[in-house]
Amino acid sequence: MGSTPHVRSYYAFSAHAAPERPALAGSLDCDVCVIGAGIAGCSTALHLAEKGLAVVLLEEQRVGWGASGRSGAQAIYGVAAGQARLERLIGASGARAVWEVSIEGLALIRELIARYSIQCDWTPGHLAVAVKERHVRELEAELHELRERYGYPSVSYMPREELRATLATERYLGGLYDTNSGHLHPLNYTLGLAAAAEGLGVRVFEGTRAAGFAANGSQVRVRTAAGEVRARYLALCGNVYLGPTAPPLTSKIMAVATYIVATEPLGAERARRLIANNAAVSDMNWVLDYFRRSADHRLLFGGRVNYSGLTSFDAPGATRARMLRVFPQLEGVRIEYAWGGDVDITLNRAPHFGRLAPNVYFLQGFSGHGMALTGIAGMLVAEAITGTAGRFDVFARIPHGNFPGGAALRRPALVLAMLYYRIRDLL
Repeated sequence: MGSTPHVRSYYAFSAHAAPERPALAGSLDCDVCVIGAGIAGCSTALHLAEKGLAVVLLEEQRVGWGASGRSGAQAIYGVAAGQARLERLIGASGARAVWEVSIEGLALIRELIARYSIQCDWTPGHLAVAVKERHVRELEAELHELRERYGYPSVSYMPREELRATLATERYLGGLYDTNSGHLHPLNYTLGLAAAAEGLGVRVFEGTRAAGFAANGSQVRVRTAAGEVRARYLALCGNVYLGPTAPPLTSKIMAVATYIVATEPLGAERARRLIANNAAVSDMNWVLDYFRRSADHRLLFGGRVNYSGLTSFDAPGATRARMLRVFPQLEGVRIEYAWGGDVDITLNRAPHFGRLAPNVYFLQGFSGHGMALTGIAGMLVAEAITGTAGRFDVFARIPHGNFPGGAALRRPALVLAMLYYRIRDLL
């Protein structure tokens, strides 16, 4: 089976050279087989290799081909569900443990970049911005919670006047600025993790879909089109792309398409005027806009989502229109790249980690907060496999329901539910 090239994105255009890995042919034995070479899978493999385990990493396409290599690349604190919902689901102590892991995830990005000399344009700073007065109140409440309840000192409130001196737009009423969060080149980061893992002995195979697996006692056998991997443990990190490889997981997540455009290079000064502090920015709407500057002075802007699964609408045009609503001064600027991809969401927007068997682990459901959380999730799996499962098991305690409607009706049901939130964005 051959692999599919990366989508024609700005990230693929500016990616560092990476080798094409062979497809698996024949049988292999190892300690751990990892399926999916996005950030979660590469981090899992890397952390296991750091602990001295023999690891095989299988990827159906290319390393970083899915969401990890196409995303908005904003690495931010917390999880999409929010701390209040987590407290209702697993209690205050569990919610705090999840929070602490998310903050460690931000530190881990910086540590791995430094340890393995990954060139991926890490840039500190994130701004959550208010479109409506109720958003201002929500940001003020979040600031209080982060500082007073969670002892998180790196956030500060940016009032409207200061925000307008930072962002060249009249659209926003205030913002919450975090110096600990940031943004990077996601494909180069993922490629760097894979290279680091290979440097520690991980065997990476591209163009190799895992057709299925069987866990019998202390051994897991993973079938591919032209071979088999026999391992003591299996880590499933393929998210929405796993499909029939792990049927019990499919009802817990839904693929949602999101889209990004990249402008032509604007020049250093013009790009700086758009976002003076070079932070990543996202607004507070349910169907949110998010944007940032690239290292070569483009604007990268995402903001259109598709819950229906249909591809008939003009996603690049719709995303460009949203960009011009924020920055009308870019009217004459050419869009050089436009691409999309699927992110996985859960019903409650909390991450979904767990086991399908005592020696079969899975990571999915990052719900748009995966840039930092996927990396630390890989570390948690490595900890659990090597005997320290406490932190992984906190996440595994989060309850998850199935998306309603079954295979035929679950997407129409989601479209109807999302209509409510889109209407709410207008109010």
